[in-house]
Amino acid sequence: QDFVRDMPWLALPYKEKHRKLKLWNKYRISNIPSLIFLDATTGKVVCRNGLLVIRDDPEGLEFPWGPKPFREVIAGPLLRNNGQSLESSSLEGSHVGVYFSAHWCPPCRSLTRVLVESYRKIKEAGQKFEIIFVSADRSEDSFKQYFSEMPWLAVPYTDEARRSRLNRLYGIQGIPTLIVLDPQGEVITRQGRVEVLNDEDCREFPWHPKPVLELSDSNAVQLNEGPCLVLFVDSEDDGESEAAKQLIQPIAEKIIAKYKAKEEEAPLLFFVAG
Repeated sequence: QDFVRDMPWLALPYKEKHRKLKLWNKYRISNIPSLIFLDATTGKVVCRNGLLVIRDDPEGLEFPWGPKPFREVIAGPLLRNNGQSLESSSLEGSHVGVYFSAHWCPPCRSLTRVLVESYRKIKEAGQKFEIIFVSADRSEDSFKQYFSEMPWLAVPYTDEARRSRLNRLYGIQGIPTLIVLDPQGEVITRQGRVEVLNDEDCREFPWHPKPVLELSDSNAVQLNEGPCLVLFVDSEDDGESEAAKQLIQPIAEKIIAKYKAKEEEAPLLFFVAG
């Protein structure tokens, strides 16, 4: 009651805990405060990172804050670590990895070492692929030190507005995050980190999502992101794992297709585990 007195908007009644839980699960809320903007007529999410919106646009001049195309958000100069500058138009026709990372974050540094090798292998295979580093470093010196290890492009550290817009566009909740886009700027996968760690030879690039995954050390982080169905099997040796995958694959494909038609993420992830 004390808190809601300060708010000129609506509130869910405190006693309706079941409805509150449904909303937390629906929008996969993992920390607070969280502010999500919706289009009330369709129920679709307009923006997941409302807190960044309010910080960047306190006057509401860009309201209703709908998502903009990647090409529009990334527009402007990009850097190489030798100081060379390229225009974002040089990305035309390429798959793009948008890499949210920072030097102060140990898992980021571990992923960067693997990602450098993956980037090299993909380029050597003749694929048109580029990565853009979006820094969450705490100083420009840290950014420069970290970026010196990277063979790809970066948004200039001084362009805080563009870095913030990219965070908003993809609703970044934590780092490291690697989002892989197709040449049209549409998201192929938000799980680039998992894909890179699971596919060291990059045979499955550009990593279109699979309906059913085998649970592993590297993709277990996805269990934290929302409801999951995990089918455990006795043994991986006698083909049980593959048989289990074939059992739930049609169910997974049906659910994914249903939500894709509504331009929504499926509410459930599917795994097979030995």
